[in-house]
Amino acid sequence: MAGHKGELTLDQARGAGRLPTVALDLGQSKVACFIMKPDGVRHADSTIRVAGAGHVQSRGVRGGAIVNMDEAAQAIGQAVERAERAAGAPVSGVIVSTAIGQMASHRVQAEVSLGTTPVGDADLARAIGIALAQIKLPDRRPIHVLPIGWSVDGARGVHDPRAMRGSKLSLDLLVVSMAEGAFSALGHCLALAHLDLQGVVAAPVVSSLAALEDDEMDLGCVCLDMGGGSTSAAVWGGRSLLHVESVGFGGDHVTSDIARGLSTSRAGAERLKTLHGSAMASPNEDREMVEAPPRGEDAAAGAVVFPRAMLKTVIAPRVEETLEMLRDRLRRAGVGLEPGTGLVLTGGASQLNGVRELAVRVFDRPVRLGRPQRAPHLADAASGPAFCSAAGILLRAAYGPREAVSARKLMARQITAADAPRVHGGNMIVRLSGWLRENL
Repeated sequence: MAGHKGELTLDQARGAGRLPTVALDLGQSKVACFIMKPDGVRHADSTIRVAGAGHVQSRGVRGGAIVNMDEAAQAIGQAVERAERAAGAPVSGVIVSTAIGQMASHRVQAEVSLGTTPVGDADLARAIGIALAQIKLPDRRPIHVLPIGWSVDGARGVHDPRAMRGSKLSLDLLVVSMAEGAFSALGHCLALAHLDLQGVVAAPVVSSLAALEDDEMDLGCVCLDMGGGSTSAAVWGGRSLLHVESVGFGGDHVTSDIARGLSTSRAGAERLKTLHGSAMASPNEDREMVEAPPRGEDAAAGAVVFPRAMLKTVIAPRVEETLEMLRDRLRRAGVGLEPGTGLVLTGGASQLNGVRELAVRVFDRPVRLGRPQRAPHLADAASGPAFCSAAGILLRAAYGPREAVSARKLMARQITAADAPRVHGGNMIVRLSGWLRENL
């Protein structure tokens, strides 16, 4: 499989004649594809230009897993084809953002002894190698390996330890992983769509890159990505990704609750949710009547008519339960809920009326709705919270963060200490040089 598009700079990509970077957001509600050509990276203002975008209703994905390979592959192919036509560029491989596979994060630590000389590149490479050797995740596939921070003799918060002196150098790495079975199914699904899988990224991680401000990442922020099949969170602080959490409830569960509770079809329930649904009470909703088609194909059956207030009684408990579950998991993990930590909502389900207000109540902190901030030329139909993940893949490819292990190695097998950057004869090889340059 080909390497990650983001592993080369724009100039290197031009020199190699690289094809456009292609982002594919695979969710339970939709499949979106964004294409960025090599000249789409705008370094002057740190933005990107998307050359083509396409999205279709998702099929074959349910309950955090791909349940029908053929249907999912067809939906992927349709989304990619639409983006290809808009961009006027062929697509051979994609980087996939998704929340399937019970994504979770794990921390590993490493410590190396220092000599009498200042900390150098070889010391950093040794620490990374020791940390990678500690990653033991049976039946799971690492998809992100990111440095959280360095410390010298216990002094934490060190961004670049090179040239510092001490006796001990420590490193914290964050490893985000997904179920190996889900990873294999994703690869097979892309193969059915005649596409190479060039990398997998966690939806909340790349959504953060599109929606969060630099100050939010530095001072502390939680990005909640509210998708159709799951709701996931990425916690940031000190410019580093600190934690990833996920629960298996999303906007599609709200739709199912409406269909069951109000005896309507799924299509009717989705329409009710979109046009009239709210997670918070609104004026006059007791007197306002709405209607939905009945289940089944009985032509004589009349429409289901009920007060709009009934929608809120179905929607609010599910949304509140989902937010509370995620809040409690973050608390147990000990991250993300310190005073002053902001909350940003992304994903299609975040657009439901009243969700932001309910999140304010559940998390007891300011909440805003996120959008792809550094992709200013997106069409209105592809510039909302639901498209942060696709835009974030392209932003990550253009600007980082760079990971400790290349996407090629993550795609190929479980990582080992041998995958750490190396120093030979006192000279950095290209991979170590690039990693240090972009991360320190």
